[in-house]
Amino acid sequence: MTQIFVDADACPVKDEVVRVGERHGLVVTFVSNGGLRPSRDPMVKHVVVSKGADAADDWIVDNAVADDIAITADVPLAARLVPNGVHVLGPTGRPFTPESIGMAVAMRDLKQHLRESGEIKGYNAAFSARDRSTFLSALDQAVRRAIRASAP
Repeated sequence: MTQIFVDADACPVKDEVVRVGERHGLVVTFVSNGGLRPSRDPMVKHVVVSKGADAADDWIVDNAVADDIAITADVPLAARLVPNGVHVLGPTGRPFTPESIGMAVAMRDLKQHLRESGEIKGYNAAFSARDRSTFLSALDQAVRRAIRASAP
């Protein structure tokens, strides 16, 4: 059965993920290094991993399977999940697909290089209400696709 995994440490759309998960009857698993309030909802799980740099990423990669859904802004994590058939969305609703992941990795690497060389500043755009709305729509579509794909 399809599940939703959330790279939760800095995720701005946790509440939205829970709402969509509830609507579709899916288990939602938040993976973090700690600091999240546990939920009383039996369909919402919290996994606390060690403080290692990629511990949450590694846990998600080890547990997500084809037609699961992952929510992350971490492009390297998305690049590890997409080849496994996991439907990956960024918190703004941006899908990471087999067709787009290569360019996403290249752009991330380029921007990191430009920040390190001082060519650009490291500011991220503010998360907006429009981003939240776009995310909700994209997650609902991803859930429907994943459920259809996993049906026998």
